[in-house]
Amino acid sequence: MDNQNITPPATPQQPQQPRIEVVETPNHKPVVTYTVLGITVFVFLLQMATLYWLKTDIPVVLGLKVNELIIAGQWWRLFTPMLLHDDQLPLHILSNMYFLAIVGPRLERFTGHRAFLLLYIVAGFAGNVFSFLFSPYAALGASTSLFGLMGAQVIFVLHNRPYLADGGKAALQNALMLIVANIVIGFMLQADNWGHIGGLAGGALFAWFGGPKLDLEEIAFPRFRLIDVRRWREKIFAAALVMLIFGGFAVLKITGIAF
Repeated sequence: MDNQNITPPATPQQPQQPRIEVVETPNHKPVVTYTVLGITVFVFLLQMATLYWLKTDIPVVLGLKVNELIIAGQWWRLFTPMLLHDDQLPLHILSNMYFLAIVGPRLERFTGHRAFLLLYIVAGFAGNVFSFLFSPYAALGASTSLFGLMGAQVIFVLHNRPYLADGGKAALQNALMLIVANIVIGFMLQADNWGHIGGLAGGALFAWFGGPKLDLEEIAFPRFRLIDVRRWREKIFAAALVMLIFGGFAVLKITGIAF
């Protein structure tokens, strides 16, 4: 979203209002995006190094989503797969990190560093929980978190349409088309779409309760700036809510009560 001029509508009872000049929009640098990208690439290089020197992909052995091991108590496997990628298919990490580099900065710009990191983690967790619940196969990859970013982007548009060009219509259509296209591709490639759907749901849920909600703050009339009016405690609540709901589902399966 670029800086823009917003003109309030005139009414029959009052003359045309002065033009509101928006001089600043949230513009957080993509520090977390590129940090996560760098860590993920480092982990992949570590995978390749251990595979070459030890003939075993140690990070995958320790962090792959394996249902039986999660049930046995290795709960960290609901988090670690978001940092792992297929060591036999470089296109896997290349496509995921390219997507993160494109979508991440746009979203982090408005979300802020800490909230963006929370979003990435809880969406990845939610995706891995859904994979744990509904897929018997081992899984890995950052796409659980990336689908969470797409879900959050949809909610961002819905919450902030008055401040987006064309009421956010084009942005919403693009986000929805991207989601549908990636799910279809996932089915074609026999990817873990349960993980994708869970990440999408987790990201959207976080964004609904903790994502950016923009409003105008007056600097010196008619000069305003767009700010995020969400408080940090709302973002913590949103992350805790996602963890509680999806974590509860995981506990139900681990204990054998459901799923």
